[in-house]
Amino acid sequence: MQTVTVSWLKSLEAFNNVPEDQLQWLLDNSIDNFFEDGEFLMQPGEPMSGPHIMVEGGMRFFMMQGGSRREFTVVDSGNITGYLPFSRGKISKGYAQAVGKLHIRSFDTDLIPDMIRNHYELTQSLVNIMTTRVRDFTAMQQQNEKMMALGKLSAGLAHELNNPASAIVRDSLTLKKHLEQEPESVKAIFTMRLEPQQVTGVTDLLFQQISQQNATRLSLKQRTHREDEIIEWFDEHEIENGYDIVESFVDFNFSTDTLEKFNALVAPENLSDILNWISDVLISEKMISDIQESARRIAELVSSVKTFTHMDRGQDKQYADIHIGIRNTLTMLGYKIRKGNINVIEDFDESLPEVRALIGELNQVWTNLIDNAIDAMAVNGTGTLTVKTRRDREFVEVFIVDDGPGIPQEIQSLIFDPFFTTKEMGKGTGMGLEVVQRIVKQHRGSIKVKSEPGKTVFSVCFLIDG
Repeated sequence: MQTVTVSWLKSLEAFNNVPEDQLQWLLDNSIDNFFEDGEFLMQPGEPMSGPHIMVEGGMRFFMMQGGSRREFTVVDSGNITGYLPFSRGKISKGYAQAVGKLHIRSFDTDLIPDMIRNHYELTQSLVNIMTTRVRDFTAMQQQNEKMMALGKLSAGLAHELNNPASAIVRDSLTLKKHLEQEPESVKAIFTMRLEPQQVTGVTDLLFQQISQQNATRLSLKQRTHREDEIIEWFDEHEIENGYDIVESFVDFNFSTDTLEKFNALVAPENLSDILNWISDVLISEKMISDIQESARRIAELVSSVKTFTHMDRGQDKQYADIHIGIRNTLTMLGYKIRKGNINVIEDFDESLPEVRALIGELNQVWTNLIDNAIDAMAVNGTGTLTVKTRRDREFVEVFIVDDGPGIPQEIQSLIFDPFFTTKEMGKGTGMGLEVVQRIVKQHRGSIKVKSEPGKTVFSVCFLIDG
């Protein structure tokens, strides 16, 4: 068994600059404690004790959430834990459990005021430990919360990317097969004896029509009526495969007037072959457009991820339009929003100037608040999410409003506390809103909540030039 002496304490990094007489005073006012593997040193609700100097063995710290254990850290010999000078936490919120046979040297907590008054170097060394512990714990929790935020987005993002990626594969295969079949219609064109002005007229008219593909959006009723008109025209002009090719002509907003223009350009005996060739061109064009749209969607999602995380920026504050971050957040949560049957209202003050902020961290704020709002409305199977921005003198205000069941009055004052969560294990760390509050305070701002059944409003206010 290790005997705790002044020399042994002096060998610890935390105490190597503390005078020996102060270390002797520490020893004189502390006792050895021994615990078997699995024994609890501390449980929730008990007063914090210590400082405890880890002599031999280890100590595990964890909390219970939703009936499951959430472990935070394990400390071993040479470390100092427990209550430290100037610590604000006086009541334990979790468990401390021995790992292996544990030997600790425990200081009498009641003598800490005496330590602060009369033993400066000893007090300073313990305060340094507390500062490091808070910094490390905060960094760990902020990283955990970033991973949680990424986890919230990853499933939906994978779905969002999978859809256009699958569409590209599907459309490219279909286009390949279609192009393999096109030579038959091209062969018919080659056998025609068209004058140069006829060729120019047909191609110019065709590409003019292609360029107007999205000029007019037809309703289902209008589309059905247009198909009937064109089928009737095809029958009158004895066009082969009329029922097979009509859809592609309607997709590109052809009308009977347009078809009459083609009719005027070519001989009657060539019209059917010309229109069947045009149908092949339109089908190819449609598939190419679909592939382009899917690729554009993928590029947009990748751009949203890059802007959301600010991967290409430093860690300093940057001037940026906060609406970009909010819209990117909504884009990345798009799958979850649609799955929850949620209507999104963007009530943005577009005249807001750019704000000076840590944009990646602010995006974490929007993710947590919007994701929480979506989860809150899930019990209703539908809902309306309103995101509003406005300027108040030198401040910018952002409101996240949902029409879920609301937050019970008795817990509204607790929601920003570390580790407080109403979500089941695995769906919430209890750190989300605490991290949100910390980030907002970094921006010299504040966050408030007002909630009643049917309406919950989180309001974030921070300096524009923070």
